[in-house]
Amino acid sequence: MAKPRVFITRLIPEEGLSLIRGACEVEVWPGELPPPREVLIEKVRSVDGLLCLLTDPVDAEVIANAGPQLKVISNHAVGYDNIDLAAATARGIPVGNTPGILTETTADFTFALLLAAARHVSEGERAVRAGRWLTWGPTTLLGADIHQATLGIVGFGRIGRAVARRALGFAMNILYHDPLTSHLPESMQLHARPVDLETLLRESDFVTLHTPLSEQTQRLIRRETLALMKPTAVLINTARGGVIDTQDLYEALRDGVIACAALD
Repeated sequence: MAKPRVFITRLIPEEGLSLIRGACEVEVWPGELPPPREVLIEKVRSVDGLLCLLTDPVDAEVIANAGPQLKVISNHAVGYDNIDLAAATARGIPVGNTPGILTETTADFTFALLLAAARHVSEGERAVRAGRWLTWGPTTLLGADIHQATLGIVGFGRIGRAVARRALGFAMNILYHDPLTSHLPESMQLHARPVDLETLLRESDFVTLHTPLSEQTQRLIRRETLALMKPTAVLINTARGGVIDTQDLYEALRDGVIACAALD
């Protein structure tokens, strides 16, 4: 009996790849960049399974071109906004993702970005490499204190709560905004206070985004919401890029509306 055929849009870690190879005939796209759209359309016509990444737009056109043998689409990501779920459902093709797998890792990286932005780690590293470092100075790259600062968490799901747990170690004042998870019992343990988005943006020294990308969150952070933030505030995004209007963010940074942004 022939093995199912699977197309994987990028090389994934061997631990996962070996599991698929043990049960399927596998083709892996060899490039560092995503396969071109025409390649993706061609491959879905002849495979039983597609393992894609969040950078692969599996939209209605791609799914419409899938052969009748395509049984599953798996996304190597927690989010799945790159896949047209309605089109997949209409074809009876189940879609899988990897929820929870990167919760703690993403929270770690959020704090890495927060610390680096607050203490000007990147600027200091660039100054040293460029030969601009002379000696310690009392006003050189002072940065902002993190301990006892106010952290605003937009999206209080698994990752947002994991970030809050880390913030407790810095004695931060924690605010959160999430219409879907207001007044969680765990928020009491985390000493986190639910507030509306405007209050969070106005009061926070650090704002970190942990929402999925949806119609409600597309361009959530834009000119109007950036204007609510403190001029000393730091914006951190480890969610989807589309949650922020990048042109508006660029202008806010250029004009001093906010102090800094740290983006994944």
